[in-house]
Amino acid sequence: MDISVEHKDKHQLILRVKGTSPTYMNTLRRVMMTEVPVLAIEDVEFRKNSGALYDEVVAHRLGMLSIKTDLKSYGLPSKCKCKGAGCAQCQVKMTLQATGPKTVHADDLKSKDPKAVPVHGKTPILKLLEGQEIELEATAVMGQGKEHAKWSPGLVHYKEYPHLTIKKQPENAKELAERYPEVLEIKGGKLNINEKGLVHHDVQEAIVAESRGAIAVKYEEDYLFYVETWEQLAPKEIINEAFTVLDEQLDEVKALIKEA
Repeated sequence: MDISVEHKDKHQLILRVKGTSPTYMNTLRRVMMTEVPVLAIEDVEFRKNSGALYDEVVAHRLGMLSIKTDLKSYGLPSKCKCKGAGCAQCQVKMTLQATGPKTVHADDLKSKDPKAVPVHGKTPILKLLEGQEIELEATAVMGQGKEHAKWSPGLVHYKEYPHLTIKKQPENAKELAERYPEVLEIKGGKLNINEKGLVHHDVQEAIVAESRGAIAVKYEEDYLFYVETWEQLAPKEIINEAFTVLDEQLDEVKALIKEA
């Protein structure tokens, strides 16, 4: 299998993968989205809430916050030495205390672990008017996307690599270049293709249709693999942890086969 990096930043990693199959690509996609564990708020104990939002609404908003996760410090409760009872190795406590008038944001949460904090601190939780108060304790627990979407570390998908070919210069070449500047451009009076643009823009079918037969697309057996993080983990961490999880699952299968 041949892998090359097409694009990389703190939010997204795009890989070009050759020498594999859709089955393997989809397996990795599913493992990354549903098996890679991250922290998310699961339990909220309210002590005061005189704001306009019900406890359940505030708890739901807290639950959907992305929480920075250190995989070396935290693990799943089911695999923890506390056997799911709850300890500092599978969960972290956070407190929130505020008095109006103010808009309460995610960074008003005070975590017992300074590394396990909301990713987007300016996310609004609720608005308190004069004299209104909120006080609560929240517990962020390690979990997996297969249990609830709040434990999913990101969006992962793949597609076959599209190759565009200009069979003849289209009559509407200028119009196409203006409509799809990331992929098409006019050089020396002729329409040219920048296939690198197709890494970020899924417009090949539209270009083929609008070129009236002048441009064709061919899909070869190599793939573009996209990992877009919600920022609890870096894209590279998601990929590395996914391979670790997949290896563990394969070892379990081997063990079961030997016992059969």
